[in-house]
Amino acid sequence: MTQRLILASNNAGKLKEFSELLGPIGFELHTQGEFNVPEAEEPFATFVENALAKARHASRLTGLPALADDSGVCVNALGGAPGVYSARYAGEPKSDARNNEKVIADLAAHADKSAYYYCVLVYVRHADDPQPVIADGAWHGEIIAQPRGSNGFGYDPYFLLPSLGKTAAELSPQEKNAISHRGQALRALVAKLT
Repeated sequence: MTQRLILASNNAGKLKEFSELLGPIGFELHTQGEFNVPEAEEPFATFVENALAKARHASRLTGLPALADDSGVCVNALGGAPGVYSARYAGEPKSDARNNEKVIADLAAHADKSAYYYCVLVYVRHADDPQPVIADGAWHGEIIAQPRGSNGFGYDPYFLLPSLGKTAAELSPQEKNAISHRGQALRALVAKLT
């Protein structure tokens, strides 16, 4: 028997990625948009609080279990910025190009270019679930000044994986999912749910 699960996102890529791992363990994923759920506010300074707020919001408005993620890139020399503000680092409206320009500019005076992508996933059985299931993952690399690759999105063309000699944007979707922060968090979540 399958259990319907609301993904607190309207991202088709995330829906596909999550469905591939959660489908085999009995979940049928739907985006919140299919239920006319508006995006939740993300007012918090931590990934876990934002993901929990999004999951509770989607569950409250649909009456179904929900899954939310919050993720971003954290640059060590910038004190962890852009962090939870990754999508809007250069302000509104959201722009990957402007966000990347700002990170490169902010990092120019620093020798340390190390960074990591971080993802938190939160699963709630119902809106007031007192024991949400939480999983996370981190993917370490460094920021480079010149973009490379055409896959991925966001900071991927500037996120170099020194051990592979490639940026995240130079990996195929399958390669990326096997090692990324979101892939790690999703596998950890599946392990907890099974």
